[in-house]
Amino acid sequence: MAINIHKKVEFHLKKGALHKELHVKSGAKIPVAELEKKKASAKRTGNTTLEKRVTFALNARKFKH
Repeated sequence: MAINIHKKVEFHLKKGALHKELHVKSGAKIPVAELEKKKASAKRTGNTTLEKRVTFALNARKFKH
């Protein structure tokens, strides 16, 4: 059985969605403490979309860009 290791993964980002949801001006950095607080809140309420957006934002801080 052959496993396709070159599987193309696609995802689409809604740019600015997290800023709008957290009421932060576009272009301004979102504080890490606020992201952590919102992640816990999203997990508690079951808001998976917000949880995924916050997780991505936290991980994107580590990107070399």
